[in-house]
Formats: sequence, structure tokens, C-alpha cells
Amino acid sequence: MTASIAGKAVSNSIKSINSSEEEKSAARSELFEKIGAQIAETLGEMKGAAMKVGQIASQYQDLFPPEIAKALAKLQRQAPAVAFSVIKGQIERELGKPIGEIFQSFEEKSFASASIGQVHRAVLPNGQAVVVKVQYPGVAESCDSDLKQLKLALKLAGVMKIDKKLQDELFNEIKESLHAELNYLQEAHNLNVFAAFHNVKDSKLIIPKVFPEYSSRRVLTLSEELGDPVETAAQYPDEIRNEIGERLFNMIAQEIFILNSFHCDPHPGNFAFRADGSVVVYDFGGIKELDQPVVQTYKTLMNAAIQSNVPVLEDALRDLKVRNYHGQIPADFYIDWRNILLPPMIEPFDFSNSKVHLQTVNQLRKSMKYWDSFMPSAETMMVNRTISGHYWNMIHLKVNYDFKALTEQYIAA
Repeated sequence: MTASIAGKAVSNSIKSINSSEEEKSAARSELFEKIGAQIAETLGEMKGAAMKVGQIASQYQDLFPPEIAKALAKLQRQAPAVAFSVIKGQIERELGKPIGEIFQSFEEKSFASASIGQVHRAVLPNGQAVVVKVQYPGVAESCDSDLKQLKLALKLAGVMKIDKKLQDELFNEIKESLHAELNYLQEAHNLNVFAAFHNVKDSKLIIPKVFPEYSSRRVLTLSEELGDPVETAAQYPDEIRNEIGERLFNMIAQEIFILNSFHCDPHPGNFAFRADGSVVVYDFGGIKELDQPVVQTYKTLMNAAIQSNVPVLEDALRDLKVRNYHGQIPADFYIDWRNILLPPMIEPFDFSNSKVHLQTVNQLRKSMKYWDSFMPSAETMMVNRTISGHYWNMIHLKVNYDFKALTEQYIAA
């Protein structure tokens, strides 16, 4: 794949030597479409870290031209399951016994599968219903080389919009995220920490219980916590949907501003809902920790935005390494963005009728002339991904709520 992409890039450069700027732009767009399709097709056929790396990269869409980002987005789909014999062998190697001695029963057919592992239902000897997350053999060993190869392919294709130093920072962020997801003992620790944190605050925020004696670095056994998917929850009564929306808002705000560590995979498949307003949270492999100064800068940023204090807002963006020192930007630029992005957090807001995402697309077109004054930041990528993901969860749940008091509570100095 890498060699083929490099060849395409070189060929395109040679063909474009005597072309007009318009012809070069069209050729470059066509090249990126071909490269994106090739990356998505190649990684989509592979198990393990190669596909996972592509999935993670697809979540950082502001790094890539739209043609590449669109192709990578296809990697978010569920991967096909592997044979049960492979899963059985992995469990027995990890837990040191025949599977029949470990579990009272074990369903051979998985009910969920992804790039680095799949999940099966089972019953422990004491009758406890559990789910067992099993990592595919060899995934961890290949992840660094897979990541290095994908980075090389993207670099040779010339599709990264950022300099080498920032490339290295962002790929290190991806690498750390990948290693964390591959270590199920770390995920077990995360589950215990977040369960202890949230149980004190909200008994209706449910996090699966870890069974350590049936878990290892590559096998994770958890209590089975059932709930409805977001499509079903969207049909709940208004008051229940709004209660769920408030619960999700409190969850992420408490994690960011109090715990300084947050669940950063807001995909709706990682949540289940119950008719009493409870929320079940799955998959704690992806956790992002924030330094206290970064959290304080977010508070400063939010307060400045609410007060329309542009100089303080811009300084906060510089501290977060989002705003560089290229060029002057008029205050109206920031005010326009503030007026689009803040309403869901500071006034009564009906997410079922939200136009924020459409307004954002329109505003991006107007903002292109200031493109060089901003850059992706390792400090903010996971926060942005999480907040934007939960924005869509609120839309799917048709939440209609005023989060102003909660927002002010969490960003108080």
C-alpha cells in the first residue's frame, strides 16, 4: 500500500508540472480520493492494529483533506468476527485452563466484533451472567509497526496538513491511545476508577463490574449490563430523554473538570439506556487524562466566550496550542463562532431541531482565509472529539434542556 501510494504521488507531481493552478487542484483532489480509497480498502481487509490505527486516524478528520477523511470514515464500521477456535485458544492461553473449566457456559457466536477483539456472552460457575472481551492473537505485537507504516504512507502521499513536529505529537497521541486500548488490565483499572467516582455521584450511571480472576491483559470479563440502544431510547417520554441528556452532560463535565480524566469514545454503541433514565457506559479502553493547567485553560476559554471577551479567549486558544501567531484576526471572527457553538450550553436548547452542525459547515467556508492561523492540537483533539460526539448523542436522543446552570457550575473559577 505504501509503495503504491508513493508511486501515485510522484506520478501526480510529474503530470502537474506544467498545469494551471486549477488543473493542479483538480488533479490533487482526484489523487486524494484514490489514496483515501486505497487506504480504507487495505486497512478494512485487515484485522488487528492496522485497522484500529486507521479507525483512530479517521477520528482526527481535521488532519486530512476531506477526500482522505471521507474514505477513512468507512473504517468505523464493525469488523467481521473471527473463528471461535481462535477465541477459545486465546482464552485458554491467557487464563491457563480449558474453557469448559473456566465458564459454566460460553456462547461461541460473538455479539460484537471490532478491529482488535470481539465480545461473547458467558456464564460463570456461580451463575453470574457476564460478557467476555477477547483480544485477537498478535494484535499488540504489530501495532507499532502498523502505526509507523500508516504514518509513512500518509507522509509520502503529502496529505498531512501539518508540520513534522506536530505530526509526531499527534501520532504519539494516537500511539498512546492504541496501547491503552490493547491493555485490558489497564481498562479494568479504568473501569474500577470511573465506577468508584461515579457511584458516589449518581447511582443511575452504570459501569460494568470487573471480574479480575477471569481477566488478563488480553481477556476482560465484565458483568452483563443490559440496556436499549439510542434508537430505542429516542422513543422514551420527553422527561426521561431529558434526564438522560442531563446525565450524559454531568458525566462528561465531572470527568473533565473534577476527575481530569474522561471517557473519550462517545460512539453511541458505547452507551445503553433504560426506561428509568439510567445510562450504561461501555468500553473504557479509551481514556484521556488532562493536566490541571489544561483544565483551567478550558474554564478560562469558556468564561471568556460567554462574556465575549475576545482577547482572553484568543490567549486561551494560544495556551491550548490551537491558535498560532500567524496573522491578525478580527474580533467578529471569534464572536461569530461563539454565537454558533455556545447556545447548546448556555440557553434552553432543542437538540432535535439543532442547526449547529450546519451553521458550522457554513462558517468554515467563511473562515478559510484564516486557516493558517490555527492548527490541530494534541491538547484538544480528544476533548473536541468527545464533545462533538455527545452533541450527536443529544440529537439522536432528542434532548430539550437548558444546561446553563450546569455549565456555569462546572467552569466556575
